[in-house]
Amino acid sequence: MSGIFKSSVGRKFAMALSAFFLMIFLVMHVSINFTSVFSEELFNNMSHFMGTNPLVQGLMQPILIVGVVFHFVMGFVLEAKNKASRDVGYAKNVAKDNSTWMSRNMLLTGAVVLAFLVLHFYDFWIHEMTIKYVQGDMSGLVDANNAESGFRYYDELREKFVSPVRVLIYVVSFVLLSLHLLHGFNSAFQSVGANNKYVKSLKGFSKVYSIGIPALFIFIAVYHHFTH
Repeated sequence: MSGIFKSSVGRKFAMALSAFFLMIFLVMHVSINFTSVFSEELFNNMSHFMGTNPLVQGLMQPILIVGVVFHFVMGFVLEAKNKASRDVGYAKNVAKDNSTWMSRNMLLTGAVVLAFLVLHFYDFWIHEMTIKYVQGDMSGLVDANNAESGFRYYDELREKFVSPVRVLIYVVSFVLLSLHLLHGFNSAFQSVGANNKYVKSLKGFSKVYSIGIPALFIFIAVYHHFTH
């Protein structure tokens, strides 16, 4: 297994697999969050299920955290090795002619997305872990002594988007995520050898995904800000 990471091809392949895993997670995440736009009850129920299900909490959540860390660490490693092997003078002369802004700045957009993830973890994940495992409240109720009080997830979500500054941070972060995905999606497919007759369809799908998923996240944040 360690030999895979010693070669450039192996590192890129592993990077692509982690990218696909995170792309699937983004679809699941935005699907659950989007229910908050049209159904408070459904969002609360789904959030409570995801937050208390042993399989999700004990298996899927740790795998997700490892996947996020691996993807970004591997991204920085690949970028560092690419820069080290690249002729600097040549790159300065022709980089703009041979590549897009997105491909040249994957490290930058990735770093911003990583910074946003730290904020997002602070906003939701750490808060949730504190309530469940520090305070010991797994009920998910606004008032644990009142079974009729309802789940707290919807109100907490909306509260996060009251501040226009926080909403702006989310919007900018998801725009950069979109730019990151527009290049990364195609790169991931190339890394696993998907250079075939379906490549045009994949490129079309990648554009829909790379723009559509971040746009939905932005819509959710803006919607709750203006309807709070």
